[in-house]
Amino acid sequence: MRRVIEVCAARGLEVGAHPSYVDREGFGRRSIAVAPDVLAVQIFEQCAALAAIAREHGIRVTFVKPHGALYHDAAKDPALAAALIDGATRALGNIAVLGPSWGTPALQVIAAARGLAYWREGFADRALRPDGSLVPRSEPGALIEDPAAAAAQARALAVSVDAICIHGDSPNALAIARAVRVVL
Repeated sequence: MRRVIEVCAARGLEVGAHPSYVDREGFGRRSIAVAPDVLAVQIFEQCAALAAIAREHGIRVTFVKPHGALYHDAAKDPALAAALIDGATRALGNIAVLGPSWGTPALQVIAAARGLAYWREGFADRALRPDGSLVPRSEPGALIEDPAAAAAQARALAVSVDAICIHGDSPNALAIARAVRVVL
């Protein structure tokens, strides 16, 4: 976290928190049954750690994007969405919430009810279903590995989203990021 914050501070970039379920073994990509009050504490702890480092460098964390399974679970479950937003805002204050662009996610509803901005997100490196949701990683073709294809998807999504995601652990992530940057 410290290294990323240092780069962001040096380049004048915005910083966002990317909290997840406490799941190191599964990299946060597994749904975990956790009570909303416990989740709020876990999110607070993760966001507070990031906020402390950001303060050391004279910047603040301006948005939160849940990671992995929590992203999808909080989009569907209002109690989880509220817990996530409660923990994040307790640690970070007034922030934007980044989440799915398809449907009307619980994250969007809770963010609006709390007076927070909601940023709709699209994915350059993931295959999409007809409704705009992500093809699960467990299905063939879920990852877009070709930089040109990812750039084309990003360009198409840019008219309807506020942010484009490229997963850092995707095959060809750096080449995809460069290709997306060129088209945007």
